[in-house]
Amino acid sequence: MDTLSPLDAAFLEIEDAEPESSLAIASIAVLEGPVPAQEELVTEYAARLPQVPRYRQRMRRVPFDLGPPVWADDPGFDPAKQFERIALPAPGDEGALCELVGLIMSERMDRSRPLWQCWVVEGLPEGRWALVSKIHHSLADGVSASALHELFFRVEPAPPAPVWQPEDEPGPFTLLGSAVRRLVTGPFTELPVLVRTMLSPERLARRIADTARGMAALATALVPAASSSLTGPVGRQRHYELAHTTLADLLAISRYFRVTLNDVALAAVTGALRAVLLDRGEDPAADTVRSLVPVSVRDSSTMDNQISLLLPVLPVDLPDPVERLTAVHRRLTALKREKEAEAGLTVTTTAAHGPFPPVGWALRAAAKLPQRAITTVTTNVPGPAHRLSLLGREVVDLYPYVPIAVRLRTGIAILSYAGKVTFGITADVGTAPKAGLLSGTIEQELGALRHLAGGASEK
Repeated sequence: MDTLSPLDAAFLEIEDAEPESSLAIASIAVLEGPVPAQEELVTEYAARLPQVPRYRQRMRRVPFDLGPPVWADDPGFDPAKQFERIALPAPGDEGALCELVGLIMSERMDRSRPLWQCWVVEGLPEGRWALVSKIHHSLADGVSASALHELFFRVEPAPPAPVWQPEDEPGPFTLLGSAVRRLVTGPFTELPVLVRTMLSPERLARRIADTARGMAALATALVPAASSSLTGPVGRQRHYELAHTTLADLLAISRYFRVTLNDVALAAVTGALRAVLLDRGEDPAADTVRSLVPVSVRDSSTMDNQISLLLPVLPVDLPDPVERLTAVHRRLTALKREKEAEAGLTVTTTAAHGPFPPVGWALRAAAKLPQRAITTVTTNVPGPAHRLSLLGREVVDLYPYVPIAVRLRTGIAILSYAGKVTFGITADVGTAPKAGLLSGTIEQELGALRHLAGGASEK
């Protein structure tokens, strides 16, 4: 039985603490027609499932929470039950697709089944169709979920799937016994790691120093942000919209201003959030917006969450887009220098090596505490640089979705694919900005920077 890490389990605890939240991530692939038959699509997916064992498992809780939840084979697994099909009403444009995605992502996933689902969406213009791939965040982070594109969206057809024989699902006493053994043997299992660390004093000293600096940065980042309408209670329904640009434009901007691609994207988001505050008659003060920016610390290809974080304050107070870009670059560089991400990784790693009961209790307590330090989440995931295909149908566009919770009323995911870059914007329906304000401003911000960097974009 594979166990969930404390970080994986945290997404379940947050969801349990907030009945209005659905903590699933997603990608939306738009493909050339014709739409394949449901049976054909299910067969294609099922043939590749041996490479993703987690897709045939479900999450099981350990009695009394004496151990972390575990992944166990679902004896009743039927891949056909993981697929749904729906048609958009005419004209089936991007707005209609986004509205449907918001509805799909508002619904929680059934934890008695494997925590993934695919929606086939018919009725897009030019005979196209879409596939919404929904995965609970406890199952994967953005990077590992993006890697699934390379598995399921391939030119060559999948080989016939071997007959699958699920392992016996563990009963409560088996789960309890495994948890008790883990509590007893855990310290001895970690002893060799500690010994290896102690045998390298220089490495140990460097790690302690980096962690101390990072903890100081994280402590500063926990100061409450100024009050604004960007945070507050979140309802059940989600609004979703898209902003589009090209990788060539982002590269031109980053090279001209000598910043990173992530700096450019985050500066555009900063300008958009500033526009929302001004539109609502609120003061975009310097301490109004702090974003959670996930940082991949992945060192393996396992399907789980391997992320840390940066918590930059976004310069929404600056009216000039170039000044905002410069400030974002400077702040992210400082946080990296202060080892903030390393400190976050130390916290999650330490929790993973400790006994789960106190970790689980701490997660549940933390999930119920109101937080006022973070205003939004902004995640940037590099997607495939080459064209993808499914059953001979080319993927023409690929869009990301990030969930929102814990008083964060907006979240923005950025995904690149085959020379295109898309900003997927999630907002709480009841308190969402004016439709198109965030997406339109992001495109305007990037257009202005691109013009300064050397002229009109090449489409």
